Order: sequence, then structure tokens, then C-alpha cells
Amino acid sequence: MSKPRILFFGYSEVGFECLDLLLRRGDNVIGLITHEDNPDETIWFKTPAAVALEHGVSIYTPASPNTGEWKAIIRRMAPDLILSVYYRQMISPEILSFARLGAFNIHGSLLPAYRGRAPINWAVLHGERRIGMSLHRMVKKPDAGAVVDQEGVEISPRDTAEQAFRKVMPCAVSILERQIDRLLNATAVETEQDESKASYFGGRKPEDGRIDWTRPSSEIFNLVRAVTRPYPGAFTDAGDLRLMVWWVELAQDHSGRPGEVLSVEPFIVATGDGAVELTEIDWRAAPLHAPTKGFQFQSQFLK
Repeated sequence: MSKPRILFFGYSEVGFECLDLLLRRGDNVIGLITHEDNPDETIWFKTPAAVALEHGVSIYTPASPNTGEWKAIIRRMAPDLILSVYYRQMISPEILSFARLGAFNIHGSLLPAYRGRAPINWAVLHGERRIGMSLHRMVKKPDAGAVVDQEGVEISPRDTAEQAFRKVMPCAVSILERQIDRLLNATAVETEQDESKASYFGGRKPEDGRIDWTRPSSEIFNLVRAVTRPYPGAFTDAGDLRLMVWWVELAQDHSGRPGEVLSVEPFIVATGDGAVELTEIDWRAAPLHAPTKGFQFQSQFLK
């Protein structure tokens, strides 16, 4: 009897590791649907195309899988099981219905919390101490289907988003290793999500890294660690210059008007409830037509 046919939608290093697991097991992966790398994005992670190439798995990079043309192609592929791991587009319910064993996704949060895009960045920004991965059935609404399995990990209050990602990534592989045979045998146990506990967050843009100096120091600290390298970074504008802020520390016994520069050496800026020391920064020209927000340096610091 032939092995069930798995169509894998995936991207990012989580997609790489999960596809690698399936191929090492000898599962019948009939194709990888993934994304072309964005030239404007820092690609700091492995992508599943590398492991697919190594194993001779066909790779497809449609701009959207939901066109009539691609729906017809996927139908002809006749997948028994669809798996999605960090694929960045919604997959239409029609495509999900093609897989007789169902369609399942691995999402980077402990659902029903942090549905949507960039869940690990959002969790770090909100100061979460425990994050995780969830395997769930795919439905029309994003990340809302019944949960098959979850696994979490503790993170440090000083972890960057990348460090948190590295800590939680093995949870995805562990979950898939536990559940893949049940998915292929249609014996996985599913638990509906509690909608009253659900939260949803959209994708983050570079502009979302703008620092609001009226916020508490702890929130600014969490913003910086959520978007610091390899992500686009936190920033503030001063005239025609942009100050990129890659790390800060809470500064004790300092206060002033939010955004006021209290000291240059060390570089301390007042916040809504105290101050932070900017310990890793760089200057660059502010983009044309950037919003005129942020703080203005006191004149004595520009002389």
C-alpha cells in the first residue's frame, strides 16, 4: 500500500526543520509550496527549499496558491494530507478540502493566544515569560481550528525575539514527531479552542518599531528586544536623522520629560515613568516623508 501523499506549505527555519523531519522519516512528501526570498528582508534563517532540493522534492513558489490555476494544480497533486509550517499566506478553504486526511498548521504560539502574524515578536513585546508552538486543524479563520498538540518553553525577560525563536523552535519538531503518524492514520485527537481566550495580532512593519517615549521604561525595553537584530529595529527620529536603537537598559534614579535627553555619556533618555540608557545605537538619515514624531535633542547636545 502506498504511503499517504503529503503536500507541505512552509517557510522559515521552522519549516526547514519540520520538512527535514518528514524526509528523514521517509514520508511521502509530494511537493513544497513556499515563498521566494524577499530581497528587502534579512534572511537570517534556513528555509525549507534547501532541504527539499537535497531530497529531490519539487518546489513551487506561486505568488498566491489561491488562484484558479493553482487550485487546479494542487487538486491534480491529490494530497492526502496538507501540512503548513510558517507559510505566510492564508490557504483557501477550497484547497484545504482537497486533502482527505485534513489540513493542519504549526503556529508559533500557545493557542488561542497570539493568533496571526509574528506571534513570537508580539509575545516578547508584551513581556510573556512562556511561549510555545501549536499544531491545529486549518479552517477559514486564521489559527482558529481545533488544537491537536501544544508544547511550550520558558524564556528570559531579557531574551530577544530571535533568542526566543531559537528556544521555541524545537517544540515544533517535537510536536510533529509525536503527531505525524496519528495525522496520517486519521487518529489525532482534536480539542476546540476557547474563543473567549483568543487574541489576534497582525503583521509587524518596520514603522511599528518607532519608540513612543511616553510609554513606561519596561515597555520600551520590551519593544527594543522584540525588534532588535536581525529584525528591522526600534528607532526614533531627530530632525532629518534617524537613531536606530538596538539595545537599552533601564536607568535608575533618572526622570524628565518623555523623550528628553538627560545625558549623552552615558546616553540616557527620559520615558513615561523614568528613563532608559541607550547602549547600542547607530545613526542614519531619516527616510523621506517620515512622520515628524519622536524626540528632539536639546540644543546643547548638538553643538
